[in-house]
Amino acid sequence: MDRTWFLIGSIYGLFGVAAGAFGAHILKDRLTPEYLDVFETAARYQVYHALALLAMSYAATRWGGWPTTAAGWLFTIGVVLFSGSLYLLSISGIRWLGAITPLGGVCLLAGWAMLIIAVARGQ
Repeated sequence: MDRTWFLIGSIYGLFGVAAGAFGAHILKDRLTPEYLDVFETAARYQVYHALALLAMSYAATRWGGWPTTAAGWLFTIGVVLFSGSLYLLSISGIRWLGAITPLGGVCLLAGWAMLIIAVARGQ
């Protein structure tokens, strides 16, 4: 799984930086300040969790086991739900998409909790 987390983290990092640049240079004149802030939050959290997935690559080799694997998948799904819903919300203006964001946030939090469990248990 170490290679999987490194690959997903690298892809998320690439697209997170690209999204940040897209927002700063292309969307800044097309979105309201509120929606631009939402878009930037999505990119920021995507990059944070891209780095977390890179760290997961190490964690998988050091403390392998189900909690580590669960943490990686929760980070992966959390980014899709959290950042993905915020990207779509900011570009489309469809407000109900904001209801998906907390589900992604819960996945991200659960991923951190699973990582804590993996390290504490030594698995």
